Amino acid sequence: MGKPFPSCNDATFSLACRAIFDLQELAQRISQTETGSVGINFPSSTVARILVGLSGGVDSSVAAALLVEQGHEVVGAYMKNWVNDEGIPGECPWEQDIRDALAVAQKIGIEFRVIDLVEKYRARIVNYLIEGYRAGCTPNPDVLCNREMKFGVFLDYALEQGFEYVATGHYARRLDTPQGSFILRGRDPNKDQSYFLSLMRPAQIAKAMFPLGDLLKPEVRALADKYGLPTAHKKDSQGICFIGQVKMSDFLRHYLPDKPGKIVDTEGRILGTHNGLHLFTMGQRKGHGVASPREGVAYVVVGKDVKRNQLILGYEETSTQGLYASHAVVGGISNTLLPLPSRIMAQPRYRAKAEWAACEYLEEGKVRLSFDVPLRALAVGQVCAFYDGGKLLGGGFFESIES
Repeated sequence: MGKPFPSCNDATFSLACRAIFDLQELAQRISQTETGSVGINFPSSTVARILVGLSGGVDSSVAAALLVEQGHEVVGAYMKNWVNDEGIPGECPWEQDIRDALAVAQKIGIEFRVIDLVEKYRARIVNYLIEGYRAGCTPNPDVLCNREMKFGVFLDYALEQGFEYVATGHYARRLDTPQGSFILRGRDPNKDQSYFLSLMRPAQIAKAMFPLGDLLKPEVRALADKYGLPTAHKKDSQGICFIGQVKMSDFLRHYLPDKPGKIVDTEGRILGTHNGLHLFTMGQRKGHGVASPREGVAYVVVGKDVKRNQLILGYEETSTQGLYASHAVVGGISNTLLPLPSRIMAQPRYRAKAEWAACEYLEEGKVRLSFDVPLRALAVGQVCAFYDGGKLLGGGFFESIES
């Protein structure tokens, strides 16, 4: 077993990274059966009062239209989570998004609201993002946003207002059983977004609706045309959760000043300089400015030494120390209705393939994973989602990585 890379338990990381993990509350573990139903989760004769998060995009627009067509009492609401009033470069089109969401609500004949959550978003998401990068971790604001915002404060608002459920345009499904609810992967393998829901708690899942879960993206576009929705041909957003088309590097530079340091190889030889460890991610091939002396074999980021403020590069090879991991500790686990089994499928990032791993509990809410196949470019602070086939079992944060 190789030497572990710095973990969030090390002194260098402890204060800021613990702020990430301290947000986590362990989900209650109860007995679970495998029988259940999948879908919108209502008998055809049942009408529910549902608050739909209308983002101004086509997915949430179609989700709302489907629920209206099914006869539910639907209200649309735009979550105003961010206003770019600090001069950060990039477009933050929240005003246009509100206009688009309003146009959709008018088209399908539902009430529309704008809910100002800017301060709560800053406290729960922006601070988590900044402090994570400051500590050398790799936070995932989109995953935390779903638990803390959409199905956190937004769901709390919905329940206070007398709604029974919150619906979103996620490509995921819900499995209901007598003892609780699970999330399943969406039918569309190219759009499945269950990974982003991996930190949700059981009580949140029970109040979540995903009307698009059984649809393919082209089918959603076709339905938007069928309903005549103003967002039918609007491009999908690609920015940070609710921040818009702001580059992560520009966003971070606004809050974290450049902190120049050395770039070194795995033997400690100096290769160049960098402007801040927070501007780089594990496995990154471009942007570090160091050309590889070996033709056809790139230099990639294989580590960050926060104490020395050094960026570590190595060759893109399976034998390079730090690039591939055989073991990892995942903490802050949430969502699980059952203790995780001894064999699980672990997905370390959104577009990564879920891989088999042995799973051993170290303590409640913390496990050690031993991967069947070493995984590339894992990073402390990343979210790891756990699956049993297409069923999401939960998720947590990488606390330490072992080569």
